[in-house]
Amino acid sequence: MTIQLTTEDFKKKVFDYTAHEEWKYEGDVPAIIDFYADWCGPCKMVAPVLEELSGLYAGKVVIYKVDTEKEEELAAVFGIRSIPTFLFIPLEGKPMMQPGALPKSAFVQVIEERLLEKAASPAETSSAQSVL
Repeated sequence: MTIQLTTEDFKKKVFDYTAHEEWKYEGDVPAIIDFYADWCGPCKMVAPVLEELSGLYAGKVVIYKVDTEKEEELAAVFGIRSIPTFLFIPLEGKPMMQPGALPKSAFVQVIEERLLEKAASPAETSSAQSVL
């Protein structure tokens, strides 16, 4: 099951950007954050995929959802300009931002290769961009 995040929840569970300048993930398993809006068609198409993946990877990856209409501050902090936008957060290292609706296979690839991989090689390239 995906988990709805408010700005305050984000600061506690993911990263308190008001207390730290350098990225420091607070979670104990990798995460995906879906920045979405209720009126967004592509967001609605991706939602069932995220629900399915949250079940498949339960206990290994947590999937959060941030409503950009309600959590404007959080959307601004991450420079969200198009939705959906996904923030992929490994346990170690910088998060990766990817705008646009992705197919299930792309989520699985990022989860398997970037989030669950113990130590990804710096030489690896990905279509997801590092942020922060």
